[in-house]
Amino acid sequence: MQRPHSLDDLNIDGHRVLVRVDFNVPLDGGKVADDTRIRGALPTIEALRGKGARVVLASHLGRPKGKADPSMSLLPAAARLAELLETDVVFSHDTVGDGVVQLARELPPGGVMVLENLRFHPGEKAGDADFARQLAAVGELFVNDAFGAMHRAHASIVGVPRILDGAMGKLVEKELDALGALLDTQSRLERAPFAAILGGAKVSDKMGVIEALSKRIDHLFIGGAMAYTFLAAQGVAVGRSRVEEDKLELAASLLTKCSNRAVKVHLPVDHVVAAAFEEGATPTTVTDIPDDQMGLDIGPATLAAWGEVLGRANTIFWNGPMGVFEWDSFAGGTRGIAEALASNPGFTVVGGGDSAAAMARFGLADRVRHVSTGGGASLEYMEEGDLVGLQALRGGAS
Repeated sequence: MQRPHSLDDLNIDGHRVLVRVDFNVPLDGGKVADDTRIRGALPTIEALRGKGARVVLASHLGRPKGKADPSMSLLPAAARLAELLETDVVFSHDTVGDGVVQLARELPPGGVMVLENLRFHPGEKAGDADFARQLAAVGELFVNDAFGAMHRAHASIVGVPRILDGAMGKLVEKELDALGALLDTQSRLERAPFAAILGGAKVSDKMGVIEALSKRIDHLFIGGAMAYTFLAAQGVAVGRSRVEEDKLELAASLLTKCSNRAVKVHLPVDHVVAAAFEEGATPTTVTDIPDDQMGLDIGPATLAAWGEVLGRANTIFWNGPMGVFEWDSFAGGTRGIAEALASNPGFTVVGGGDSAAAMARFGLADRVRHVSTGGGASLEYMEEGDLVGLQALRGGAS
């Protein structure tokens, strides 16, 4: 599939460039608590500044529901960006309007401005064409570097590139290089065995990607709460573990498809359980889950067996924790998977979201080939091979 234009395809010199970034960062006491996403945008910002662009950055933060909320202002993100760039950054307290356009026009070549939270306007999430026109008026060219939001048909993602000529940023390009290699048939053959590890709470969130991956992978490991729906579909007693009753038939069908495609499915053979979903609950490791207990992590025997197979894999894709990794008593499985990827010399990709958070928590993010900045976006790209934000960029200005 044809890629969108890159920065090198745009005549950037001196123009105002509206850049959709992902500065949806955690805040603590009015300051940025984790600047990973801001740092991720720096290569694109610096490349544009190097070409004399007047750089205008637009992002969402949190879920303000279409209304201004000072607790979700992007001002702390702008302040942190100024520190990282070691230059002044203009902050616009509005997102659109004549005043914002004038501020952008007054930027010097290489100047940087951050707009206020896109989601303070209801038109952003609604994909409103009028809001997209107002936003596009701030720039002369458009760059999308917000991979984590490219699966959402919001005004800044799909509306603006219908008006302005655009390209993908360096972060998006990096994401496509890594995730695209997992989908490429030739790369897949060169990098076999290919293992996918999926976890998290809900089977329904992963059904599509399991179906898509089953055509490419050799091994599928299923952990987290979603594993109990698959175990229940096989008639295994899972106690009070979370099960999506309405997905049992679909889970059984996916297991059959994997078998027909010679994909080896690995489900937990032991579990760390507790009587209640509470951080202070007493953990117990069992092979058979008692009726009054619920599984909150994969057990050590599962981790050891999985580790042997993963150690022989040349390609690994991981999305979703193996348990409630935020609680130390139920973090062992997720930590073990993270360590397995970190010690594997092959092509290892972490599909964003909680998996990326886990890699960061355990200090292992720099020991894998690629950590995606978009959980939902990476899954949708793995499932569909495309995203609405990429489609919009390929379509170009109308």
